[in-house]
Amino acid sequence: MDSGVPLAPLTIAYQTYGTLNADRSNAVLVCHALTGDQHVANVHPVTGKPGWWDVLVGPAKPIDTDRYFVICSNVVGGCLGSTGPASLDPAGRVYGLDMPVVTIRDMVRAQAMLVDHLGIDTLFCVAGGSMGGMQVLQWAALFPQRVFAAMPIATAARHSSQNIAFHEVGRQAIMADPDWCGGRYIDAATRPEKGLSVARMAAHVTYLSDQALHAKFGRRLQDRAAPTFSFDADFQVESYLRYQGRSFVDRFDANSYLYMTRAMDYFDLAADYGGVLAHAFKGTATRFCVVSFTSDWLFPTSDSRAVVHALNAGGASVSFVEIETDKGHDAFLLDIPDLVATSQGFLDAAARARGLG
Repeated sequence: MDSGVPLAPLTIAYQTYGTLNADRSNAVLVCHALTGDQHVANVHPVTGKPGWWDVLVGPAKPIDTDRYFVICSNVVGGCLGSTGPASLDPAGRVYGLDMPVVTIRDMVRAQAMLVDHLGIDTLFCVAGGSMGGMQVLQWAALFPQRVFAAMPIATAARHSSQNIAFHEVGRQAIMADPDWCGGRYIDAATRPEKGLSVARMAAHVTYLSDQALHAKFGRRLQDRAAPTFSFDADFQVESYLRYQGRSFVDRFDANSYLYMTRAMDYFDLAADYGGVLAHAFKGTATRFCVVSFTSDWLFPTSDSRAVVHALNAGGASVSFVEIETDKGHDAFLLDIPDLVATSQGFLDAAARARGLG
């Protein structure tokens, strides 16, 4: 681990979709975001909902499972099968906060071990949004010879101080919950549901835009004709956020939330290359498609432009698309026609260059 502490044994939970071709040249690695998992294109076993990137991954979709061999793994530090703070340590005790802190680079090295396990030397494409996009950039910097094409979406080469601040609010909400028990809530047979719910509510606001919230909710009241003059959920937006918080605690581990947010906070790709981001991509042969959204204030277009400028300075082949939408950061997960078309066009062109039928 980047922290200097070994992590063993290591389990990585993953799903694959489609068929690996004879020369093993059609593998696409999809990297999930903060609260995602390996269920990118199948019914989620906990929520019963479709895969989290069902709009892009599947038969006849841009990441076509009839054409590509698609891999998606739960990141190290996660909570849906991969080794994380809820896993048992070598002594048979739940890790809790004794698990080493995880970085984006740790996640990528673990994914590389999985790709090795599957007998794949080179990935046709690595794609992902938000924290997944950070992993894409880290893959391209750490293993340029193994990545033919890369599609980082709604992401940045480093986490901003504002985003770190939002994450700290969420972490403090979890740790302030009496049922957190200093991270030992599994041993105590409790769950910090209230704290995790508040963390999710605060984060969810950052995934949306003011326009999207206004269009969806405005100031409309929830199932009532007038204010109650209480602290009940009078407004529809309040009821929505409470629902998001409640449903989240059923599928996510509180300590994993701490680890995932900290991994994003620590991410600063330029710092690993003398403070010059272009050095991370110098001489790379990887083809890039960088995508941002006009209403994303969590990872604004300026973050993507900084990546594009660094790629240009490093001599990389890069295309850049800023998509106009009022959906905010969550746009990378939604059925946005321009995102579908951009992804399709980039991958089709890369597939031709790769010699994939």
